[in-house]
Amino acid sequence: MKHLLTAILLILVAHLSHAGEIVVNPGESLHEALRKAREWRRTNNPQCQGGITITLKKGRYYMNEPLFLRPEDSGTEDSPLLIRGEEYTHTIICGDIKQQHIQLFPKEGMERMIDFNTTGRTITIPTPPKEVLETKNLEMVVHQRWAIAILRVKDMQVKGDKTIVSFMEPESRLEFEHPWPQPVIGGERGNSSFLLRTTEQRDGIEQLVIVDGADYVNFKDLTIENTCWNRPLHKGHVTLQGGFPLLDAYKLKENPGLPWDDGLENLAWVERPVSAVTVRNAHHVHFDGILFHHLAATALDFVDHVSDCTVTGCGFEHIGGTAVMAGSFAESPMEVHRPYTHLAERCKNIKVYGNNFFWCSEEDWGAVAIGFGYVQDCTISENWVTHTNYSGICIGWGWTPLDTGMRNNHIIKNKISDYAHQLYDAGGIYTLSNQPHSSIRDNEIAQPFPAPYATNYRGFCIYLDARTDGFTIENNKTEGRPIRRDEIGDNHPGPNLIFKQ
Repeated sequence: MKHLLTAILLILVAHLSHAGEIVVNPGESLHEALRKAREWRRTNNPQCQGGITITLKKGRYYMNEPLFLRPEDSGTEDSPLLIRGEEYTHTIICGDIKQQHIQLFPKEGMERMIDFNTTGRTITIPTPPKEVLETKNLEMVVHQRWAIAILRVKDMQVKGDKTIVSFMEPESRLEFEHPWPQPVIGGERGNSSFLLRTTEQRDGIEQLVIVDGADYVNFKDLTIENTCWNRPLHKGHVTLQGGFPLLDAYKLKENPGLPWDDGLENLAWVERPVSAVTVRNAHHVHFDGILFHHLAATALDFVDHVSDCTVTGCGFEHIGGTAVMAGSFAESPMEVHRPYTHLAERCKNIKVYGNNFFWCSEEDWGAVAIGFGYVQDCTISENWVTHTNYSGICIGWGWTPLDTGMRNNHIIKNKISDYAHQLYDAGGIYTLSNQPHSSIRDNEIAQPFPAPYATNYRGFCIYLDARTDGFTIENNKTEGRPIRRDEIGDNHPGPNLIFKQ
């Protein structure tokens, strides 16, 4: 009898502590379900004990505006908020089909430009066919070593077998005033390349989920699918690096150099690319078993003031920009080249573990699979990265040997292949600046893809770019053999790098 009473008591306790569940069917509102959970929190409803689960039944959930999680939606360590699908491949949060491009000239691949005129702000190309010249809403995609530019065509003046192309603002000013990277005419490996295409001129939803100030939130077993990228339709897209569009940029024409870098000759201000799922001002936000699919810009972005977040067992497929981004990249109003010391501590302890990254950077070739900026105590491990148009896994920002707070970052046991498909100056693993107590170890990295339009030969399994320092590099392999020190790309590395075979 005593044992029976004990068993009954345990069942009752388990029942009372079971998380409250809100079930949503296709056609019903995710916003209303989240509001119901929020009211449970506000009124301290017993259903909050053990956590709240919002379960989405199988089907498609079309979003006209993002699902916005606020501080009032926060869970706790003992009572988190879980938003989960009934079956991840069939429970789909989705927006619009992304804009479709039609390449017109050349029909395949890219063509070499004839002239890049910074004074007249024009590009001279071989004259396209008449039907291309008569097409409206043309844009030119320009290959620029480690970045691209998307320029809306304003006018084309035919001069026999040559055509002079001018462009709309603001991209025209940004493209021709900013000195780096610019197309190379007649240098290194030959003229830079371009293509002309048209695009469906419409706006669509860009963001599906925004977590802003909500802590202890878990997403599990869902598909996040179909977003647009509207910026190029209205402003073009001229980037600095890593897919970050320029807001303003110019070359220092007199007395170049600044106190922290006497060789610096250009200034730039950037903005952050838009993301389908955004996390900021939050901690303990976790993504488990999520398929991010057919997203036109960034898929998942841990923006600022974030910590203790994980991305595990997720798939990222056909991503237009960067798949997972984290940390500040000194966005405007900060000037991007200054050595900041307060940013890294605002993004820490982010773990990206055991995920697949297939076909990232499809729209913006200068984006990457995993891109971390000013961060500390972050780990990127046991991921499979394949087919990116620039680098695979990137960590660091700032181009500086000075202390910026970046430290204790680790890239471990990843498998990386088929990177640098279109651009060079790339690495399977790519680093910037001084990051003490960090490591790159036990990774398998294929040789870079022989990018057909690259204007230099700088493609490496591991690329220690601009003032990289503080890393221990050990036991990394390519093609079944250890990567030698002389095979690792260097660009003014620091004195505290440790290489172990």
